[in-house]
Amino acid sequence: MKIGIVGSGLVGSTAAYALVMRGIGRRIVLIDKNKKRAEAEADDIRHAVPFAHPVEVQAGDFADLKGSKVVIISAGVSQKPGETRLHLLGRNAAVFRDIIPHILQHAPDAVLLNATNPVDIMTHMAAHYAGVFGIPSSRIIGSGTTLDTARFRTLLGKHLEVDSQHVHAYVVGEHGDSEVLAWSLVNIGGIPLEDFIRREGIRLDKQIRDKIDEDVRKAAYHIIEGKGSTYYGIGSALARIVSAVIYDQRAILTVCSPVKEVVGIKDVTFSLPHLVGGEGIIADLPFPVYGDELKALQESARIIKNYIVEVTEEVEAA
Repeated sequence: MKIGIVGSGLVGSTAAYALVMRGIGRRIVLIDKNKKRAEAEADDIRHAVPFAHPVEVQAGDFADLKGSKVVIISAGVSQKPGETRLHLLGRNAAVFRDIIPHILQHAPDAVLLNATNPVDIMTHMAAHYAGVFGIPSSRIIGSGTTLDTARFRTLLGKHLEVDSQHVHAYVVGEHGDSEVLAWSLVNIGGIPLEDFIRREGIRLDKQIRDKIDEDVRKAAYHIIEGKGSTYYGIGSALARIVSAVIYDQRAILTVCSPVKEVVGIKDVTFSLPHLVGGEGIIADLPFPVYGDELKALQESARIIKNYIVEVTEEVEAA
């Protein structure tokens, strides 16, 4: 199976490295407008192959995407310290208008996996440009809150002293400031959270929950302030999503993809649990949140919808 990666910066190259370390796919093609960067990253990652799995890694051009099952899009300008993901919108829309047609010209059957921020809006734009080629929106996936969900599970698992792989919790909505941590649906190995903490005598009051919420929500800002950008977490998240597509795993992941209507908002793209397999999004799963969590999710959807309307108007005017 061939996997293309358009954008060989820190996110794209780390995703390629994660794919090699996990042995996902058979061939990886790195593409970047800076060809020397793509070649250097391909060489460096290729040298790790003897210590991992037999995956071919090469640099190439758009024509080399032919036959790709998945194409990761990580091209675009980077997020600056103190800049929200939504501020990236205008600068990255022009990038997608250029690269999506090039990708689909050579890999018309590929699932497109977007990691470029702001990921919800840019995934919506990717679906908009891909739709011109007759590509169904189910084959356009954004990394969404896959990483945020992992952060939530990691921090909660640490507090509960439980392996995070047994913490079943979801972050939904925008991949950004308005995201929603669905505390009401958390379970630990199938045991409802409230039952688990009562049984184990663990303190998890509002103060602790608020701290976990803040640490999840602001994680990217903290990392960017310290080292300029995030890439290990998102690179691993992308490898996980690619695995679900390549091997048709029918995995439940909090990716984002265009939906006709959700929480009363029409034609919007943001993250909810989706069933992901060989053809991309297989099904949108029901997400039973109520009360304050539902209100927060509706507000998150409205924020994304407003920006989608704004960028669509700009595209049509261009």
